[in-house]
Amino acid sequence: MTFLILAALAAGILCGQFFSPELSARISGCSDWVLMLLMLSVGISVGGNREVFRRLRRMDLRVWMAPCGVIAGSLAGGAVCSLLTGFNLRESLGISAGMGWYSLSGVMLTEFYGAEVGAAAFFSNLLREILSFLTIPLAIRFLNPYAAISLAGATSEDTTLPVLIRHTSAEMVVYSVLNGVLTSAAVPVLLRILTKN
Repeated sequence: MTFLILAALAAGILCGQFFSPELSARISGCSDWVLMLLMLSVGISVGGNREVFRRLRRMDLRVWMAPCGVIAGSLAGGAVCSLLTGFNLRESLGISAGMGWYSLSGVMLTEFYGAEVGAAAFFSNLLREILSFLTIPLAIRFLNPYAAISLAGATSEDTTLPVLIRHTSAEMVVYSVLNGVLTSAAVPVLLRILTKN
């Protein structure tokens, strides 16, 4: 599955190089519909499993632990990276606050800090997403499903969800979607805080 996803990404990059900009824009415009179809299929799968809803009623602090851990870990990593790169602490925290949402973080940080920081945000968060595809199966095998969900960050509700669906249970898929929703909601807030003068 991981290799198929990476092959699809590589095919998309090649198509983007050779298709006209108008055709590429039309195809990219379909991504929201594909994502909604994915969410519909996940909803049908989860909705058909009555046990998931019984477990959802009993959910405790674990629902909040993964997103809080993702946010804290991402920001801590950004703080460490500020010591290793030419970016100052706020820029580095802003880059890491994207938590995998490369399109939003790249655009917002370009607007406030310039093209260099925006490009770094785009590529580092894109790299996080690509590495998630490769490491989720390993994290599930050698650690636990919560670690795999945390690796995905904000993408655990959309792009990395197919990998999580394939390697975890229906209950973990619910945790994954909740983690993605809560983490994604935190991204624009954190970026706005970190780009305030």
